[in-house]
Amino acid sequence: MITLLILLVMGCAAAGMVRFVTGPTDADRIVAVDILFSAAVGLCVFAALVTDRVLFLDVAIGVALVGFVATLAWARLVEVRNNQDTG
Repeated sequence: MITLLILLVMGCAAAGMVRFVTGPTDADRIVAVDILFSAAVGLCVFAALVTDRVLFLDVAIGVALVGFVATLAWARLVEVRNNQDTG
C-alpha cells in the first residue's frame, strides 16, 4: 500500500516538474514549485512510516516551512516584476 502511495506522490512530482519546465506563466511555475514541495513533504512522511523514525517528520516540517516561504517570496517577486512592467 505504501509503495502505491509513493508511486502516486512521485507521479505528482513528475507532473509538477513538467508544469514547472513548460508552464507558460509565472503563476503556473509558482504552483508547480508548491506541488514539488508538497511531494517532498509526502515523501518525508512516507520515509518516517517505513523506517519508524520521527526524525523524518521534523524534516517534513522544515521542508514545509521552506516551501511556504519560497512560494511567498517567488509570488512577491513576480508581483514586483509585473508592476515594473506595467508602469
